Amino acid sequence: MAFYFVQFLTGLASAASLFLVASGLSIIFGVTRIVNFAHGAFYMLGAYVAFTLTERFSGALGFWGGIVVAALVVAAVGVLVEMVLLRRIYHAPELFQLLATFGLTLMVEDLVVLIWGPSDLLGRRAPGFKGAVDFFGQNIPSYDLFLIALSPVVLGLLWLVFQRTRWGILVRAATQDRDMVAALGVNQKWLFTSVFALGVFLAALGGALQIPRDAVHHALDLRIIVDVFVVVVIGGLGSIVGAFVAAVLVSELNAFGILIFPKISIILVFLVMAAVLIVRPWGLFGKPEAAARRTPGLTVNPWRPLTSNERLAAIAALVVAAALPLVGGNYALTVGSEIAIFVIFAASLHFLMSVGGLASFGHAAYFGLGAYGIAFLAKMAGLPMIVCLLLGPLLGCLGAALFGFFAVQLSGVYFAMLTLAFAQIVWSVAFQWVAVTGGDNGILGVWPEKWAAGPASFYWLALGVAALAVAALRIIVFSPFGYALRATRDSLLRSEAVGIDAKRIQWTAFVIAGTVAGIAGALFAYLKGSVFPDSLGISLSVDALVMVLLGGVETVSGAVIGAIVYKALSIWLVSQTDLSKLVLGGFIVLIVVAFPKGIVGMLETIRHRRRAGAEKSAIVTPRVEAAE
Repeated sequence: MAFYFVQFLTGLASAASLFLVASGLSIIFGVTRIVNFAHGAFYMLGAYVAFTLTERFSGALGFWGGIVVAALVVAAVGVLVEMVLLRRIYHAPELFQLLATFGLTLMVEDLVVLIWGPSDLLGRRAPGFKGAVDFFGQNIPSYDLFLIALSPVVLGLLWLVFQRTRWGILVRAATQDRDMVAALGVNQKWLFTSVFALGVFLAALGGALQIPRDAVHHALDLRIIVDVFVVVVIGGLGSIVGAFVAAVLVSELNAFGILIFPKISIILVFLVMAAVLIVRPWGLFGKPEAAARRTPGLTVNPWRPLTSNERLAAIAALVVAAALPLVGGNYALTVGSEIAIFVIFAASLHFLMSVGGLASFGHAAYFGLGAYGIAFLAKMAGLPMIVCLLLGPLLGCLGAALFGFFAVQLSGVYFAMLTLAFAQIVWSVAFQWVAVTGGDNGILGVWPEKWAAGPASFYWLALGVAALAVAALRIIVFSPFGYALRATRDSLLRSEAVGIDAKRIQWTAFVIAGTVAGIAGALFAYLKGSVFPDSLGISLSVDALVMVLLGGVETVSGAVIGAIVYKALSIWLVSQTDLSKLVLGGFIVLIVVAFPKGIVGMLETIRHRRRAGAEKSAIVTPRVEAAE
């Protein structure tokens, strides 16, 4: 019993840091509606800066002063980021803000390695809390007890700020209806800046307070951000009390899950998150939004099928791509095959986002299921490659059908977070079900047959499937089903009023997107010759989002260009520099700031302006001639 009590206290200590970070993210999202993927990067920066300051200054004052100063320094960096970057894109599509913060995260990951090096850093023990306290024969570090006492103090201070100050009242009001707050004459710019500064301060403080407990390393950001998203969603967006309760719940599940349910310990928190979202979509302590903003999908210009000249240009581009084996070596063909596969993957997510207005944060689940479907059929059943390619993606289809049934009952960020929860459940199963999936050792030896084994043969296969997948999705876009799907995207109530079964249409679109993603995963398994849980990971889902947003979510085929540019650039940078994430992240941020409609969206806007200018000139010229 004593052991379990100490384990409970350890979970509470972990909850303290998690609460600080989650409360900051909850406040930021609640007011600005920014899905701040860089929040984990600020947490990591807080830990690194605190390590430097506490090592430089000795004594208790130097240590605790270093902790607070580190949080203030990172908060100042956050203010700079908000004013220089985020303030420019508040009116861009919401998910472009996710893209900007993702680019920032990539940059920070390389910057901390450049400044502090790649090795783990071990921080000093906290002065005054170096010992341990005996609980029924079990020792618990006194610093853990300090963290346990700190979190309710911080909760109380935040409650006072939000309940007893004018600024706090404005923040709470903006969390519920920020448009109404703006209508009342409140300066939204400075409100957003102050909220962002507080959120970043809390994240950095959470990171700084962890240095006596954990090593500081450059993967802290991704390790914390998933748990933080889970806490925020379970607790309720904008709810500080909800963040506190959810942080305790998640930390205790992590603490006891490994003891009581060792085979499903990683899944537990995501099962809870999925259950909460299904039963109470706005979280345990959250409230339904007064007026949800429109989901992605509004077009730059009215969508239309390709003209004859555009179809010829597309065919010509495909012919040029098919000629790559005539001039490229094996490495170029392997890279080309990978790009073609990710074109399929990005196109599937783009279809769901642009046509259906449904932004999935866990689309890699169906990519990975397609890959594992191939591995099971090829290695365990010994089926031929053609049969595997036909049947393997069905696992992705089945996963999309199951998860999509629950996901489409929600909308907006709640839909996105539920897809993330389902994806993490699938990843956890693949990681922990070692007897079937091989765990992190993966499934090896998934090689194509002789007719597709050569680099040129496999490249043509991948290119052909990519062309068919993109063409099929375009046909669906301009079919009656596609028009019905766009109707549900633009106005759910109006579409249902004219007799469209919105949920069935959206669920069908989800299944289509998941199946196409499964096809991409199937080809990827044969390209790499193996399958690992990484094919289901959140980083791959984020990559897909980046490709879609980079190409242009408000276009019909922007994902094709986005996938080609992003994948080619990332592969090339890895081979050219050790700071590939820094360069790639900077490029992504530049695209977001300079071209918030994406690459294809920018080109369409330029073409539209030129056409409008030509038409205006054609009208003005006859009038001038008539006047003469």
